[in-house]
Amino acid sequence: MFGIRTTRSAPQARSARTSLGGAAVRGIALGALAALSLAAGVPAGAAAAPEPAEWVALGDSYTAGVFVGEPRPALGSADRDGCDRTTGAYPNLVERRLTAEPPAGRLVRLTDFSCGGATINEIASARQTPISPVRAPEDGWPSVASQVDRAGLSASTDVVTIGVGGNSLPFGKILTSCLLAGIGQPDEATPCRDAYEAGGPFFDPESIYDKYDRVTREYAGMLRAVHEKAPNARVIEVGYPTILPEDPTTCDRQDTTELAADIKDFGRLSATHGDIAWLGEVNTHLNAIVEAVTELSDDTYVDTAASSVGHDACGPRATKWVEGVCGEAGPYWPDELAVGPLTLTCSGGDRATLVHPNAAGHAHTATRVEAAVRTALTPATSRS
Repeated sequence: MFGIRTTRSAPQARSARTSLGGAAVRGIALGALAALSLAAGVPAGAAAAPEPAEWVALGDSYTAGVFVGEPRPALGSADRDGCDRTTGAYPNLVERRLTAEPPAGRLVRLTDFSCGGATINEIASARQTPISPVRAPEDGWPSVASQVDRAGLSASTDVVTIGVGGNSLPFGKILTSCLLAGIGQPDEATPCRDAYEAGGPFFDPESIYDKYDRVTREYAGMLRAVHEKAPNARVIEVGYPTILPEDPTTCDRQDTTELAADIKDFGRLSATHGDIAWLGEVNTHLNAIVEAVTELSDDTYVDTAASSVGHDACGPRATKWVEGVCGEAGPYWPDELAVGPLTLTCSGGDRATLVHPNAAGHAHTATRVEAAVRTALTPATSRS
């Protein structure tokens, strides 16, 4: 504590102390407390504000946003990494809501290193080479560390949200296979399903069943790595929304804003209704894997599929939450895009959206993720 020098003799000092009454002593003590409180910048009698809660968002393009809102970091920034995070992505929407109304009065600080094209392994351990088509360097984007390492997960991390899995199948390659397999096929045919269930097409020789088994192992390994890095965090896994309709016959096989694609120097490709139904089953099975592994890890699963039925890629533009192969996107997003050896082209002002959530889709996911994050950061006594 502080020492106070006095010129008073010892007897005088003792006399002064003994002459003070209880009220005077309390007055001096309260005055000292007030002075210390002011010096510390804390009002007398008020508790110090709690440390901000640390929330880390990890995931693929369905988390990053890719073409929804403005690029983040902004175009032209030296910090751009090719991951296509945007201001309209659900982590940013949730952050703004939590800032406006902090859970249990506690501010939340978001760290978001989600990245378009990320696989399960690139969340936890592997390096990733980003694939953004927006103002990419001539020699391509440099690789980045795993998202767990980039985000700096630690014992002080309070919440981790993860949305990943589709690129590990990979769903995009399966969809491309179905577009190609649909050439000249009747609506009810299932050439893509038949190939994957028999062992995979010639350019993807892994059967769908082997894919499910591998993804399950990879997802479980990823969650172990996340828990090891952030042992005190509540971990929340975010499932994929309903991408395809329950009734595949609602899809127009010639509409590129749904599941048809114009390929440069080739023509229009289209998946059959039979394969569209199967692709919906693949999406459902992937969500089931994520949910099952989440439960085994004693984490929280956010289901975005059940509440998004009827807002799939084949719905009207006014009601769809997932854009089709081509669709509405920011003006910075390309209308022509390389997909493996093929070049996809979109026309009429549409962009190459490749079956990703639009602004309404991210708003829907944000509502469900916000509820899960609030619950994770609200003490049980406050929730009861």
